[in-house]
Amino acid sequence: MTVEIEQRIYELVRRYDGVYLFKQKTLTPQIDIDSDLNFEREEAAALMDEFFGEFSVDRGGFVIETYYPDEPSLAQILNPFNKREVPVVPDFTLGMLIESAKAGRWLYE
Repeated sequence: MTVEIEQRIYELVRRYDGVYLFKQKTLTPQIDIDSDLNFEREEAAALMDEFFGEFSVDRGGFVIETYYPDEPSLAQILNPFNKREVPVVPDFTLGMLIESAKAGRWLYE
């Protein structure tokens, strides 16, 4: 059952990850949706909407902004007096989708 869930999640992610002319990326639970797959916020949000529906996972407190915080405006970036705090973005891995699918609810904050 676990292997089946894992494979179904990989298939779902591949539908969003585009087409490769030569070789598909090898997907593992450690793959990060943002940093490894380079998904934009909109792509990740669409993926997660489909994930919650297809796997009957309760969204709980899931919000895409946790993993894709708003970018600072150009005025904020150019203001020399504005202290820029780099937001700490938590991991957003395929393993998190796999574990949440098994549990039937989003397990992360």
